[in-house]
Amino acid sequence: MDLGLTGKRALVLGGSRGIGKGIAEQLTAEGADVAICGRDGAAMQTQAADLAARTGRIVRGYGLDLADASSVATLIESVRNDFDEIDIVINNGGGPPPGKISDVETETWEQQFRPMVVSQLEIANAFLPGMRERGWGRILIISSSGAVQPIPGLGISNTLRGSLIGWAKTLSTEVAADGVTVNAIMPGRIHTDRVDQIDAAASKNQGKPVEEIVKASHATIPAGRYGTAEEFSKVACFLVSDCAGYVTGSAIRVDGGYIRSV
Repeated sequence: MDLGLTGKRALVLGGSRGIGKGIAEQLTAEGADVAICGRDGAAMQTQAADLAARTGRIVRGYGLDLADASSVATLIESVRNDFDEIDIVINNGGGPPPGKISDVETETWEQQFRPMVVSQLEIANAFLPGMRERGWGRILIISSSGAVQPIPGLGISNTLRGSLIGWAKTLSTEVAADGVTVNAIMPGRIHTDRVDQIDAAASKNQGKPVEEIVKASHATIPAGRYGTAEEFSKVACFLVSDCAGYVTGSAIRVDGGYIRSV
């Protein structure tokens, strides 16, 4: 199946590892040119050069701190200088600290709202007008199963990721006639560093070996295992492709059956 991504220009946030890195690699494999960003700008440039050498596509790496408004502005300007415009935006942010939601102070909510919501909307909105003018564009929010089935101990994530899904659904109705789709994709337990961190925290809090925590986690998933970044990335690439031009305003689950609701 030809996904129609050859020559498309994509911006992938959080592209240094895990899900973001997997999506960037899959997009270049499908013929897209990609801008990837992460906290360590030098490391991102090295990673971009390696990916470009392996795929023959144009790949550029940038530093980005979603908690810093000036860093977001610099990224937008740099990407515009290098790519002119962007056809695909993959919004992907790191997870906030775990803990009981009743213990979260107002200052923490304010601190997390900028990187998890405001900065991601700002980046998407920067390239949205060009998408609408060209009659083709894709915005994909990397969310979490916690947005629809709250995960105990991850209250900040559950709340703020849910707000991004509300934004995506609302925006999708405004831009669909312009050929722009806006969707969310919800990973269940995809085996990344983030999942390892969550399992390690649970091990510490419960006083159990991490192997026991992982086994118990697998037991909650009908597929009986964690998903892989490659499995997730392939679904993400389909959602931003020509083939999914009639899919918009949706929240797609890649969770091995983990979410219990229909």
